[in-house]
Amino acid sequence: MLFNSFEFALFLPIVFMIYWAIGYAHINDIFKLRLQNAFVVLASYVFYGWWNWRFLILIAFTSFCSWGSGLLIVNSEKRRVTSKFWLIANIVLNLGILATFKYYDFFVREFGALFGVSTDSLLLKIILPVGISFYTFQALSYSIDVYHKKIEPTRDIVAFFAYVAFFPQLVAGPIERAANLLPQFQTNRKFNYDQAADGMRQILWGLFKKIVVADNCAVYVNQVWETYDTQTGSTLLLAAILFTFQIYGDFSGYSDIAIGTAKLFGIKLMRNFNNPYFSRDIAEFWRRWHISLTTWFRDYVYIPLGGSRVGKWKIVRNTFVIFLLSGFWHGANWTFIAWGAYHALLFLPLILLGKNRKFTGNDETWRDIPRILITFCLVVIGWIIFRAENITQAWDYICSICNSSLFLPPWYESAKAILPIPIVILHLLVIEWWNRTKQHGLEISALRPAYRYGIYLYICMLLIAFGAQPETFIYFQF
Repeated sequence: MLFNSFEFALFLPIVFMIYWAIGYAHINDIFKLRLQNAFVVLASYVFYGWWNWRFLILIAFTSFCSWGSGLLIVNSEKRRVTSKFWLIANIVLNLGILATFKYYDFFVREFGALFGVSTDSLLLKIILPVGISFYTFQALSYSIDVYHKKIEPTRDIVAFFAYVAFFPQLVAGPIERAANLLPQFQTNRKFNYDQAADGMRQILWGLFKKIVVADNCAVYVNQVWETYDTQTGSTLLLAAILFTFQIYGDFSGYSDIAIGTAKLFGIKLMRNFNNPYFSRDIAEFWRRWHISLTTWFRDYVYIPLGGSRVGKWKIVRNTFVIFLLSGFWHGANWTFIAWGAYHALLFLPLILLGKNRKFTGNDETWRDIPRILITFCLVVIGWIIFRAENITQAWDYICSICNSSLFLPPWYESAKAILPIPIVILHLLVIEWWNRTKQHGLEISALRPAYRYGIYLYICMLLIAFGAQPETFIYFQF
């Protein structure tokens, strides 16, 4: 079920009303909480099963094993070896499921290509479950945190299932931690109007980024990539820039809708994007882009490897490990690994020179625009690698930009088709720059009601006027 679909427009208010009807029912508080959590699980499974009900078995199995592993780890904590065994067993099980569905065919094909043998009979050719990378990492973090005694394991299996499957962030994040989200399912929740109103604003802003910005950019980007080998350098550059805004509007738009929807249910999710295209270097970009994944790899891979408090060669190793893993997390393709390696090469000089935390706050000014533009250009090159189907295509695309045709006017089908794109991107940049110290672009509760509602109406008009053909969310494939 897509956030930008008619089905979700019906699903959300129905779930909202039933959820709060349970929350304010005149019954025992403990029973009320359990009933409310059970309804969250049911609604989440309906939401997820809308794509393919068979995958519900997989997410339920992942949830049960991770919940059980937490209890087994704490029950055997006096025997460290046994406790570690249950942790490793859960990690191997979850990563094994992820690897089977997401990476098995890739490795089999590459093995066959390496040795020149046919491997078609060995391929599974199974559909990748939507959001498997997200909920697998969320489940893994729970057992790891229990093992390291950062959190206490829960015996409430319903609350845990709700934590793993909470529908707003189930298929594309943010990748939550049990320390933040699980306690919220173990505490009675009361409806908060201000929180819900802010959630609606954030949903509206997310829909703008997805439907108006990302989907309009996608039309042009897809047309150019389908015929990239016949296009001029200026056209390819324009498409690369527009894909940069497409993937941001698409993914951060999803995150805004997810976070805003969670607020309607009295749940606070972590922030996943912090105006990344205003970053002044690559290190700052990665602190602002897909924050939940970046911090996951930092906490569960980079720091356990020694982080940056080791020798220089180990810093190099650790940096490449997390960026290559981050790239491979996105999909079974060499382009994602190359994309990770590219960003590792950009990041490495900063961390070796101790300048990786030079910019840490939302304090950018107009004087920082040259730095912002340089960082943005580097990110655009990375997104070309990310978008390409293979390394050869990525290289050809980049080389095709760098020729004399770069100075020719870019191709576009018609002025009517291309006109909305710069307009909506300008809206995005102006609003996010204006509200860059806030949690989202429409955090405008301090404005007078007349101004606020005028802005809401204007955004709704943009949704109607510039709403393109609905596109699925890019990160659903990961």
